[in-house]
Amino acid sequence: MEIILEIERLILRKFTLDDATFVIELLNTPTWLQYIGDRGVHTIEDAENYLLNGSLKSYQENGFGFYVVIEKDSGSSIGMCGLIKRDTLDDIDIGFAFLPNLLSKGYGFEAASATLKYAHETLKIQRIIAIVNPDNHRSIGLIKKIGLKFEKMILFPPKNEELMLFGN
Repeated sequence: MEIILEIERLILRKFTLDDATFVIELLNTPTWLQYIGDRGVHTIEDAENYLLNGSLKSYQENGFGFYVVIEKDSGSSIGMCGLIKRDTLDDIDIGFAFLPNLLSKGYGFEAASATLKYAHETLKIQRIIAIVNPDNHRSIGLIKKIGLKFEKMILFPPKNEELMLFGN
């Protein structure tokens, strides 16, 4: 288990293939499906492929990726937060998602603000952006709370979905 950040109530660590069951749960929550979209992750094999071609590949290629967020008190996986370099965007993107029953507990702010600080101070990334569905008011609020400012609307491939782009 490779811990990236340990903060007040949370641990952020690198995903492993052992997290496949949690990935299935998170990626099929109503909020994920509504605001991020169906990634077709419904089996352990799907989840392992998602991890292998996503965060695990990103750790190797970029030195960062999405991390599993663990609640210290319970030891339970409660979400993901991290950084992604998308082929279609010039800058590194911060992203996060949490299980719906844990929203409004401050975990998102705690994880995202620590990740942003880690990106700037440890990884020396100057500019961080966030993209978000304009209907996802919760995420927009969190993005603003960590200090990113709205810059423009973008069309995001492959579906040319209109998203808000925030930056620092």
